[in-house]
Amino acid sequence: MLKDVLKGLMDRYQQRVPDVAAVIAAMIEEGIIQQADDIENDHIAFRTMGVPQLGVQSLEKIFLHYGYTKMDHYHFAAKKLDAWWYAPPEPQYPRIFISELRVNDLSEAAQDIIHRYTSEVKTDPVNTLQLDDASAVDTFLHSSLWRTPTLADYQLLAAESEYAAWVIYNRYYLNHFTVSVHNLPAGYNTVADFNTFLEKHGFRLNDAGGKIKTSPDGGLLQSATVAGMITAAFAGGEKQAIAGSYVEFAERKVLPQFAHLPAGEIGRAQRREGFEAGNADKIFESTYATQTKKSS
Repeated sequence: MLKDVLKGLMDRYQQRVPDVAAVIAAMIEEGIIQQADDIENDHIAFRTMGVPQLGVQSLEKIFLHYGYTKMDHYHFAAKKLDAWWYAPPEPQYPRIFISELRVNDLSEAAQDIIHRYTSEVKTDPVNTLQLDDASAVDTFLHSSLWRTPTLADYQLLAAESEYAAWVIYNRYYLNHFTVSVHNLPAGYNTVADFNTFLEKHGFRLNDAGGKIKTSPDGGLLQSATVAGMITAAFAGGEKQAIAGSYVEFAERKVLPQFAHLPAGEIGRAQRREGFEAGNADKIFESTYATQTKKSS
């Protein structure tokens, strides 16, 4: 069931984010991988609204049901977000990262707009979802939970919280997946080398906090493309270009106590685990205007 749900997420994500197929094609062209399935998916991420009947407490039930374990909490004060990551039941599955907008921390005007849409969801929809039916879960994860917003509401939200605007339009849409670069062939198995490859092929990188975001312990390095713009259709037929999504890349260093091991004995358990708030804070900005306007 988990495999089917993840496949549904990735299929739609690839349809919506052209950079996914483009990155994979470039990797195949350069001989880094033979096929898309050769990529190790470090993690996938979702964005949610922090309202009583939705948010992390709702979405996480799906993944906890499939054997994920809730791990560390992260707080992003400036962006008014909370987030948690979830460890997979088996190492071949990606980690999951779910962030949530602290709606109550926004202005009353922004809260009113958000509640006008999210209040259409009267109860937690996951409570009535058949979690043992992968098809039903797949449909739910790609269904609109509230009506399409007006362009005016989207713009008002974006002026205060670009995250809020992104979620009010996209709902539960998978935000990104992450290529694990440390298991790629030499010459591509560091974020620095992989960034060089990406830029050679014309991909634009998020440079918020530098193109390489590095944890204080030096064990987790991340980069991301800048989200491509998509033509969004708003209520009443109005259209505007807004940020779609992006692809992320992660390098997890071998932990010091395992540095002596040969490469063949290095697996997920021997590498730096978890996430880093400082890195994630800048990765979020891959959909923000400060980045997307540079790339247009």
